[in-house]
Amino acid sequence: MRSYGETSLRTRYVLPFVAAPIELHMLRRTVREQLGEWNASTLSDEAQLAVTELATNVIEHVGSGAPATLVLEPTDDRLRIEMHDTSQKVPTQQPQNCGQECGRGLHLLAAMAMGWGVTVTATGKAVWCEFPLSQDGRRLRIHRASTMLDTYQDLPGTLSGLDVSRPPTGEESATHLIADLLHWLAAQGGDPDTILDRAQTHYEAEAAV
Repeated sequence: MRSYGETSLRTRYVLPFVAAPIELHMLRRTVREQLGEWNASTLSDEAQLAVTELATNVIEHVGSGAPATLVLEPTDDRLRIEMHDTSQKVPTQQPQNCGQECGRGLHLLAAMAMGWGVTVTATGKAVWCEFPLSQDGRRLRIHRASTMLDTYQDLPGTLSGLDVSRPPTGEESATHLIADLLHWLAAQGGDPDTILDRAQTHYEAEAAV
């Protein structure tokens, strides 16, 4: 059963929901629409991915059906995303070579965001992350992409199809990362072709600026 709502404050959006896989599509749509209202659509893809990872962590580690709350709050220079749940168990980012089951989502979050952390509350905890709203978006995107590729190359099995006698090129690593992301998006119910078209549109618009 869905449970959605929002505050009347223009600069803060609060969305109570029930943590369940069926809600992930609704969360992504809500984030996309809200950022559009705030004229922050350039962060839509990153924010949707971050919210999906945070909600998935609640489902996996607190339990499907657990109550949770998403908070979106823009300031002058950054967007803050918080995911509140009812557990006070603090997630930790494990070593990168420990495999997919011990926190790959947190590695991805750390690579994308300018900062993230956990705040223990009286009723549970809030996992938060922040994205910059500065005008120098291209430089920040390049920095995030470089950080993600460095992290990605250290994960086991990610580049197993390449010639091990030489280090992978940036293009090869990026191609494998994009392919993995498309597999992940398809598993979440997304359309890879639509995502690629949207990413190309974002790139061309920002490159023109």
